[in-house]
Amino acid sequence: MRYRIFLNIIIFLLALPLTATLAYKDVYVRVAIMQNESSFDLDISGSYQIVDAKNNSRLYRGRNLKTKVVVAPGGFYIGELNFKENKIIIRPRHPDSIRINGRRFRGDIILVNKKSGILAINILNLEDYLKGVLYHEISHYWPMEAIKAQAVVSRTFALYQTIANKDKEFDLTCDIYSQVYGGRTSERWRTVKAVDKTRGLVIKYEGKILPAYFHATCGGMTEDVANLWNMDLPPLKGVVCGFCQKSPHINWHYDLALDELRSILNNKAGYKINLIKDIIVRERSKSGRIMKLEIITDDKKINISAKDFRNLIGPHVIRSTNFQIEIKDGTVKFQGIGWGHGVGMCQWGAYFMAKKGAHYDEIIKYYYPGVKIGDVD
Repeated sequence: MRYRIFLNIIIFLLALPLTATLAYKDVYVRVAIMQNESSFDLDISGSYQIVDAKNNSRLYRGRNLKTKVVVAPGGFYIGELNFKENKIIIRPRHPDSIRINGRRFRGDIILVNKKSGILAINILNLEDYLKGVLYHEISHYWPMEAIKAQAVVSRTFALYQTIANKDKEFDLTCDIYSQVYGGRTSERWRTVKAVDKTRGLVIKYEGKILPAYFHATCGGMTEDVANLWNMDLPPLKGVVCGFCQKSPHINWHYDLALDELRSILNNKAGYKINLIKDIIVRERSKSGRIMKLEIITDDKKINISAKDFRNLIGPHVIRSTNFQIEIKDGTVKFQGIGWGHGVGMCQWGAYFMAKKGAHYDEIIKYYYPGVKIGDVD
């Protein structure tokens, strides 16, 4: 009798739809964790292999390594070993035993010898990647529902990038231009828990993975994605947000000498400006963000998008394109609202929604109207 019950349980478990779960385990991301460097410190605990990325043949096998990797003509020096292949894989036996410049990473590391220096790409499971992201994108002390919302958003964004960049060398970078990623070293208990609790859940619109953009503080209304990138999606048209008004990033200001601004425009963008006389806002979007600026000099007028202008000066100082301009005593004064490009989920809005009792799915569906949350196909 007991044997028959046990057999029935086994048959039942085997009948469960495991295909999607097993397939999902094979979703990997390629993250550029280093670009244009001439060397770095490498530390590996336990056994490892170095493999030729072109044909997957083993070049070297070792155990316990602490050395420096240096770019060499057509290849690399790893300590005293000289590898003449320009693309190799460092493959540890244990999944989180590699340290690069003191930071631990899960998965494998691909090294590519580029003309500009070393390109290092971390290849790892999507869920493990997320565990190294959330700590940098939001506080691990935030309400769990806000962290879970970020986990789903970040998973969706990453998966979208793997589709968009499938023919490129990597899917994501480890900085603010993708998602900030710090590897195994950046994992925290509550952010790992949020990833595990939302495992495999992504945001879809009309059956497709949504480009789930997000930002720190919208300042009152999120932006229409069409105003920044070449796409037009109803869930990213922008929504009124009354939740982030108490964000620490709601207001900002920055003063910049006109001579310094002229130097930035000349050196970074190739303009030939002698004297800046005025800066005029020519167009704003529905959300209040600037679309176009006109820079008036002593001999010409230059039109530039606010997005490009912000990126030239620096997104950490010009925190959003929702700002006012005043020129006084040789200085341009920026007074702004919010932080980030403004598209998609407002993170501080999500924080205050969660504080008021909203669940992660309610937060997501508020900032991305019309979407569905479901498993990765």
